[in-house]
Amino acid sequence: MRNKYRVLTVALFLSFSPIIQFRNGLMANTLKKSPATFTLSKTDLFEAEVSSLYCDINLEESGLHREVFEYAYKGYLRLLDEHRITKSSVITICDFSQSSRKRRLYVVDLETRKILVNTYVAHGRRSGGEYANTFSNKWSSHKSSLGFYVTEMTYTGKHGLALKIHGLEKGFNDKADRRNIVIHGSKYVGEDYIKTNKFNGRSFGCPAIPREDVKEVIENMQGGSCFFIYHPTKKYLTGSKILNG
Repeated sequence: MRNKYRVLTVALFLSFSPIIQFRNGLMANTLKKSPATFTLSKTDLFEAEVSSLYCDINLEESGLHREVFEYAYKGYLRLLDEHRITKSSVITICDFSQSSRKRRLYVVDLETRKILVNTYVAHGRRSGGEYANTFSNKWSSHKSSLGFYVTEMTYTGKHGLALKIHGLEKGFNDKADRRNIVIHGSKYVGEDYIKTNKFNGRSFGCPAIPREDVKEVIENMQGGSCFFIYHPTKKYLTGSKILNG
């Protein structure tokens, strides 16, 4: 038995665990499929739920690695437990470890276990070419910022319909508001653009998406949902208080 985790029955875990609270019934759905007599550690329960969601949503087929989803889901649960997100049914993952030629933005409904939208997304022009490899939280860096965000209000600006996002991680993305980092549509991102270019265009740091997907993406994300921008940068993965707190 590991010293870090007491082995608990499923019933005790659901009743008393202060760490993982599945307010939307996600864990309950998984446990209905399993016998009620076995015992699991908290870590095992988390891993089981991640595996169940990952398989049911068919995220592997869509190109999202399990490790990325696990990071996203871990942070989502923490933010949910801390009441920092109010729209718990949706999580959006931007995977900047993938080529910009890939559909690397995933808007996922955790309750219905479906991908609502899977589309292209741009990274900052100074973050890299086809692949993003450097990130910043600084004003005028024209780089993307990693970490967890909560979605806010929509507005109509020079790019049309846009969605404000609030960075939750000090030192990594907490200056997103002042940098005017928002989700918006652009003509330099999408299927038509990469037909005539080596890779999708880049932004000033905003996670820009194809214009034709803007309405659907924003309608599903808006209103206090969790948004996670991922890259396997060691500084972020070891320094994020949301992932390591």
